[in-house]
Amino acid sequence: VQLQASGGGAVQAGGSLSLACETSGFYMHDDTMGWFRQAPGKEREAVSCITDAGSTRIYADSVKGRFTVSADYAKKMVYLQMTNLKSEDTAVYYCARRLGLRTTLDPDEYSWWGHGTQVTVSS
Repeated sequence: VQLQASGGGAVQAGGSLSLACETSGFYMHDDTMGWFRQAPGKEREAVSCITDAGSTRIYADSVKGRFTVSADYAKKMVYLQMTNLKSEDTAVYYCARRLGLRTTLDPDEYSWWGHGTQVTVSS
């Protein structure tokens, strides 16, 4: 199982970024894919997850209306489109995999994690 997040960078507040997570070694249709983030000195925080072939998506309250999660199951990719970015969105962003189709933002339920990608939002 491999998960590789990319697309991070530095933007000004109000800007947009799109993250991608390339997956391999498993069948995404059977699983839940999540996005999480961790800012310096803070706990890992849930952002969003997508499951059931994309029919179910949930978001943390802090990103609702600004972030959109999507997936291309044929390409084995998961995406996180981030708009109206705020300085508090600055963090390392990770994609993760949870076996099975239960929708959850609890990071403890995700067993596979990729290396993160840094997002820095300046105000």
